[in-house]
Amino acid sequence: MTIDNDDDLMHLKSIGRIVFETLLLMKKSLKPGMSTAELDGIGARNLARYGARSAPILMYDFPGHTCISINDEAAHGIPSGRKIEPGDVVNIDVSAELNGYFGDTGATFTVPPVDPRIEYLCQITRKSLAAAMATARAGAKINQIGRAIEKVAINAGFSTIRDLGSHGIGRSLHEDPHFIQNFYDKSDTRTLSEGQVITIEPFLSTSADSTVTAEDGWALLTGHGNRSAQYEHTMVITRGKPLVLTAL
Repeated sequence: MTIDNDDDLMHLKSIGRIVFETLLLMKKSLKPGMSTAELDGIGARNLARYGARSAPILMYDFPGHTCISINDEAAHGIPSGRKIEPGDVVNIDVSAELNGYFGDTGATFTVPPVDPRIEYLCQITRKSLAAAMATARAGAKINQIGRAIEKVAINAGFSTIRDLGSHGIGRSLHEDPHFIQNFYDKSDTRTLSEGQVITIEPFLSTSADSTVTAEDGWALLTGHGNRSAQYEHTMVITRGKPLVLTAL
C-alpha cells in the first residue's frame, strides 16, 4: 500500500511496534529445553494482549501464531513439541494485523555454543539488510535492493536464497510489489514510490540458493547441514532513508 494520510501511518506504526515487541519478547524467552510451541505461545499471548491477530493464521490458516524455523529450515517452520537445543540456529518471524493494518518482522538467533561461521552469517545478513535499506528510497529501482543484498553476501562467501524475498505490505500481509528479489535482476524495472510500504528481508545461507517444501507442507528446507539467516523490517519509503515501522 501507499500511505494516504496520518491515520494510515499511526496504525502502521502501532502494529509495527507490536510485532517487534513480540519478537524481542520471544528472543528474551528463547532457551534450550523449551519447545517451539512454548515459544510460539509466548508470542501469541503478547499479540492477544493488544488485540492483534496472527497474520499467518488470518491469511493462510497456518498452524501456529508465529513461524519458528530451526537449522536447515529457512522459513515457515511450524511451532511444535520440538525442543530447542544448544547449537541450534533459530529464526523467528512475527507478523500480525490490527485495525486492518499489517506489520511483519523477523530475526535469527543462535543458541550457544555455535560455530563462529554461523555467527558471521548472522552478522553479514544484518549487514545486507542495512545495505539494502540504504538503497530503498523514492524513485530508486526495486532491483537495487537485491543488488545490495547479493553484493554483501557474495563478498562474505555466502549465498542468497533466490526463491525467498521481500514484499509489499499494509492492508494485507503480501501486497504489490510482490516478490522483491534477494539478488540482482536487471530485467526488473519496477521503482519505489514515496509513501510505499514494504518489507526488506534478506535470506542468506552457508551454501544453498533455493528451498524445498517439507513433508508438513509448510517449512522450507535448505538441505542437510546448511544454515541460513533472515532479518526483516517493515518500512515506509521516503525521499531519504526509509521510515522503519518495526521498532519500539
